[in-house]
Amino acid sequence: MLRTSASRVLDDSDRDEVLDLLDTDPVANVFVSSRVQSVGLNPARLGGQMWGFGPRGGLTALCYAGANLVPVNAGPEAVSAFAERARRQGRRCSSIVGPVEAVSQLWERLEPHWGRARAIRWAQPVMATSRPAPVPADPLVRRVRPDEFDVLIPACVAMFTEEVGVSPNLGDGGTLYRTRVAELIRIGRSYARIEDGRVVFKAEIGAVTAHACQVQGVWVHPELRGHGYAVAGMAAVVEAALASFAPVVTLYVNDYNTSARAVYRKVGFAEVGTFMSVLF
Repeated sequence: MLRTSASRVLDDSDRDEVLDLLDTDPVANVFVSSRVQSVGLNPARLGGQMWGFGPRGGLTALCYAGANLVPVNAGPEAVSAFAERARRQGRRCSSIVGPVEAVSQLWERLEPHWGRARAIRWAQPVMATSRPAPVPADPLVRRVRPDEFDVLIPACVAMFTEEVGVSPNLGDGGTLYRTRVAELIRIGRSYARIEDGRVVFKAEIGAVTAHACQVQGVWVHPELRGHGYAVAGMAAVVEAALASFAPVVTLYVNDYNTSARAVYRKVGFAEVGTFMSVLF
């Protein structure tokens, strides 16, 4: 077996080099890049550690180790180094997510030590667009106001539970999740169509950099699905995102969610990569 170099914990002195590496694929790396740009690499602010592979001035791979474990540009040697650090540290994350090759290799090394996952999403197409949708946007989709938090939060909980398979209210009673929803509303990155106190459609811009922004939490009320709200709503979100946040809008979706993939294609998204998620 080949010996691999060890990973190391990075700090703010590595910030410029980290951002340069993240910018080599700004769409795939938008989540991690947005975190680093916003708060730097100090673990207390970052909400975790950033691991690096390669010497100072010669970083070749990264791994964000916070609520999620996210490998970046990680080939086999880097994966081995990150897996060893993760194994020694023990599981602290709720998921492993990122490019399918790196995540599958990480999980192969970690599963014997971390035990079975709750769910594995083996293929999640990464989709992106840089143009307004070729279909009409819903004029009633708008930014959610702070006073509408109580209207929005049940839809957010329903979306999360449907997508992830567990309620975000477990554990801490939903405190962290509610805080995040409120923050996205406060900074103007939560969009919805609300009629008579009911959320018809919603989506959030979860991560933003100068190069790309990532849509998350797309949801249509179950009683209204199949009536075009998702297509028109996403067209509105793409229009707003391109105007306000970044020149590329991206998201990732489960491969088996054929209806959602069809919606995104109608809005102009094309597949640009594949993620994989391991959920605990």
